[in-house]
Amino acid sequence: MSSKALAPGVPSEGAHESSDDAFARVYRQNVVWVWHMLRRLSVAEKDVMDAAQNVFLIVHRRLPEFEGRSNIRTWLREITRRVASDYRRSAPVRREVHTETAELDFRPATTSSSEENVARKEKITLARSILEKIPEAQRTVFMMFELEQMSGAEIAEELNVPLGTVRSRLRLAREAFQNEVALLHEATPKLEVG
Repeated sequence: MSSKALAPGVPSEGAHESSDDAFARVYRQNVVWVWHMLRRLSVAEKDVMDAAQNVFLIVHRRLPEFEGRSNIRTWLREITRRVASDYRRSAPVRREVHTETAELDFRPATTSSSEENVARKEKITLARSILEKIPEAQRTVFMMFELEQMSGAEIAEELNVPLGTVRSRLRLAREAFQNEVALLHEATPKLEVG
């Protein structure tokens, strides 16, 4: 990027901040958030670094064009979603079976036994497989509301959709999640206590 003035929509820290300085600041302030977002959007842990690099290559190239019609995170979220979507579409090309979704951050407060660690990993894997079955638009709203603790209004603004659409997608995602849990519960053999 050149050292020309930054696009009007990108908030700058200094009056004469260069494009490279603005990119460095955007990167520094958002890299961890993008990393977590990619994990929530079904990018496998081993591929998150490459996907994050792809996100920030796009950001570097397009930052001077950012007009500020939305929050910088809204813009980053859309880029991140597209990169994650491309990743998921390319999984069959890479001959991978992709079932992994977001790390749900089930971190124990204390050290656990290996049985507890195995049970925790199984729950995470199960949650990932359930979330993967929910349509992307619904899953995104579900994760923003349930995991990121965003309000419906914040989600509507971030995704640039009406609040009613957010509520509808959240309701459908919750129903789909509950249905998948019920199906898994029915398929699990019952242990008889005797």
